[in-house]
Amino acid sequence: MILFPNAKINIGLNIVSKRTDGYHNLESIFYPLAIRDAIEVIEWDKLQFSSSGIEIPGNADDNLCMKAYHLLKKDIPELPPVNIHLHKHIPIGAGLGGGSADASFFIRLMNQKFSLGMENCRMEQYATQIGSDCAFFIQNKPVYATEKGDHLSTFDLDLSSYFIVLVMPDVQVSTAEAYQGVRAAPVNTPLTELIKLPIEDWKLHIKNDFEPSVFSKYPVIAAIKATLYDAGALYASMSGSGSSVYGIFKEALNLTQLEKENKVFYLQNGKLRVES
Repeated sequence: MILFPNAKINIGLNIVSKRTDGYHNLESIFYPLAIRDAIEVIEWDKLQFSSSGIEIPGNADDNLCMKAYHLLKKDIPELPPVNIHLHKHIPIGAGLGGGSADASFFIRLMNQKFSLGMENCRMEQYATQIGSDCAFFIQNKPVYATEKGDHLSTFDLDLSSYFIVLVMPDVQVSTAEAYQGVRAAPVNTPLTELIKLPIEDWKLHIKNDFEPSVFSKYPVIAAIKATLYDAGALYASMSGSGSSVYGIFKEALNLTQLEKENKVFYLQNGKLRVES
């Protein structure tokens, strides 16, 4: 059985406060994006994991899909061993939630394949144990995320009539590195209100708190955002803690200048249109 985990982008990302557990409270809007990995599970004589496509750093046994399997196995002892194969297409270290998506789609896949009968709420409980944003990918719909990014409220947002350009430079920004450069501060107006403004006004009000420090350390990422605005983007932002940057446009276009040095994805009507 095969499923196709997709990416997400953050529309706004405010670091609101530091928590006593060492994490941060935040607010953001998570929006699914049709750039996909592929994950296959086959019942096997032993548990094993393999991958293809983009090279995944680290030990295969530490992959989040393996962590998800062990969480399920702990509560469902009769769960058989499986062969997990992941074809990686979503860029790594890009703020797109690719690893989280893989783990959550693995939970969904296991639920379907072995008829585990788990409702969304139970799958979300498992996903949250793996990563703060993992639960988003269980229902995979736009949400308003708060607390650690694991408190999710369904949010009505549809960008399918726009054209989205996602640019991935040859830079990876670790989440820990990005958090070192941010200062928590409460927000005056929640994103749920700001997002109601016309998209062309978002750039004046909706921000990503990771951008100042990341842009300072990696000027190439700041330059990509500026290029997207020069090309006519209604709104442009770094996604998550970086390093990918997206632009929302009224009309389809190809950005050959950016394609020379970066990976560029074009999305139209919510689907991947052209890939450089």
